[in-house]
Amino acid sequence: QVQLVESGGGSVQPGGSLTLSCAASGNIFTVYTMGWYRQAPGIQRELVATIDAPGTTTYTDSAKGRFTISRDNAKHTVFLQMTSLKPEDTAVYVCQAEVMSRTLIEDTYWGKGTLVTVSS
Repeated sequence: QVQLVESGGGSVQPGGSLTLSCAASGNIFTVYTMGWYRQAPGIQRELVATIDAPGTTTYTDSAKGRFTISRDNAKHTVFLQMTSLKPEDTAVYVCQAEVMSRTLIEDTYWGKGTLVTVSS
């Protein structure tokens, strides 16, 4: 079994910054792509950014230029640096990881999420 635990959420004023972290632990042989999604009330879950093991990144249009995804492969951890935050960035941010277990079974895992609130 693999666990993903997010941290770093909180409340911030518009224009502010936050950095989210997500650490994977458990039965891990290797971690492939890691990503951040967000879920706002009444809105479909949205992919925010992804990063593969070599470091190639993708971003949704609303995140480009403001958010930076990075990872520490040795610690199976992914980060999301968010700057110039806007009220519409308010959501629960959820981490996802594609993991190969030590028993060579590949699966996708999700964290429980961390709340980001952008408000004045």
